[in-house]
Amino acid sequence: MSAVSGFARPPFEKVEHVFRESLEQGEEVGASFAVHHEGELVVDLSGGHADGARSRPWTAETLVNVWSTTKGMAALCCAMLVDRGRTDYEQPVAEIWPEFAAAGKGRVTLADLLAHRAGVPGVRERLRLEDLFDHEAMAERLAREEPFFEPGTRSGYHAITFGHLAGEVVRRLTGRSLGRFFREEVAEPLGLDFHIGLPEDEEPRVAELIGFDADEREALPDTPVRRAAMGNPPVGPETPNRRDWRAAELPAANGHGTARALARAYAVLAAGGEAFGVRLLSRETLERATAVENEQEDLVLGLPMRWSRGFIRNTFGMYGPSDRAFGHSGFGGSYAYADPETGLAVAYTMNRMAANLASDPRGLRLMGAVHAALGGP
Repeated sequence: MSAVSGFARPPFEKVEHVFRESLEQGEEVGASFAVHHEGELVVDLSGGHADGARSRPWTAETLVNVWSTTKGMAALCCAMLVDRGRTDYEQPVAEIWPEFAAAGKGRVTLADLLAHRAGVPGVRERLRLEDLFDHEAMAERLAREEPFFEPGTRSGYHAITFGHLAGEVVRRLTGRSLGRFFREEVAEPLGLDFHIGLPEDEEPRVAELIGFDADEREALPDTPVRRAAMGNPPVGPETPNRRDWRAAELPAANGHGTARALARAYAVLAAGGEAFGVRLLSRETLERATAVENEQEDLVLGLPMRWSRGFIRNTFGMYGPSDRAFGHSGFGGSYAYADPETGLAVAYTMNRMAANLASDPRGLRLMGAVHAALGGP
């Protein structure tokens, strides 16, 4: 039986039961779950194993690639620059990054870019995986790329390129990569064990991602925009087990961290932008960052999505019962979100990947137990 460490304080005791059950039934290999309520860490659970061979225990300090859950941290960095007056959501990206105006993208705003409406979820040039790791070259490709759809009119999930786009905006505004900006302005002040670009000396703490069979993944119609976003280059469930993936800065998809770190970051946002003696941004800017920017079926995901400015606004109950909840989820099952109505910040990390896009039962059961403890549905 897998050992579970940590705690679930009243009234959240049922959360520990749900967490243990998933491990005991073999749904999990290794996982962590953390919850802040009104600024207090009330759930901090870890258990299982960090590798498929079940030779390394998973602890609260185990780091794991959380895929697109990273996008929430990238969105936070952009919101902080808006809050500091360095840019604005309605500013054309080309005013910050002149080369981006090529091929009809001159009117794309920062809000468009963060809401997946920039029209460049990928490029037509055939890429190798290693091409993703060269930020400057990818930014140049995206700047000259012709949009796959008219910018500002639809959303098409920028699964990987979101990170290069947001990262280049941050680099142009600050002279720092997004990974460095996050480390210096968010992770270090808050004491977060979360990395966008993993130092080699952290490798011993990293969990192995465990994939799923290709035929388990939900089949979506094959379209040019979907191929560009999701298949050029192919990125599989176990790709993050490579050192070069971990070392690169991919703010869309390769953040490595703990559930405890993600929950603490979102606890600041659940409190309006300031907590633990650290002010990240104003309540007004946070409201702008999390306002619904685009609500329609996404051309890549094939799902009705509610995109804000880099975050997902609660869609079909993926972040509990509150319409105001916001956060981001990652391929395979991880997620982190804030619910300002209840003062909750919730994060789930794991290494056994699931194939579904938005309804992993493991994470939903944990989330349900948290909200039920506060009298929710």
